[in-house]
Amino acid sequence: MELVFALVTAVIIVVGAFFSLVAAIGINRLPDLYTRMHAASKAGTIGSGLLLLAVGVHAADLATLSRALAGFFFFILTAPVSAHLLAKAAHQVGYPLARLSTRDDLKKSQTVKARKSSDKRDDK
Repeated sequence: MELVFALVTAVIIVVGAFFSLVAAIGINRLPDLYTRMHAASKAGTIGSGLLLLAVGVHAADLATLSRALAGFFFFILTAPVSAHLLAKAAHQVGYPLARLSTRDDLKKSQTVKARKSSDKRDDK
């Protein structure tokens, strides 16, 4: 049974390390803040979460496994949300998109919101 736990732990570590490597390469190679944050929040979250899960499986203790699972789910739920909020804040302060970007959907939605807000003020 120990061999099975060791094999499962090794597979989870390799997959988690691969996702973490992909996130690190994405952070270094992608052109702007928004795409770098995408790489860090998606691949980095999965990689780090899998490594945390490997710790829980390797411990073979129910208390450690439950804490690792709780940390894994908390990390999976909060990291993408925080990356989204950071990207939205960066957009609001005017951090530029990459030259290769073809669309800025957030700018369109902010323009529509600004128009609706000014229409409400004009009605008063």
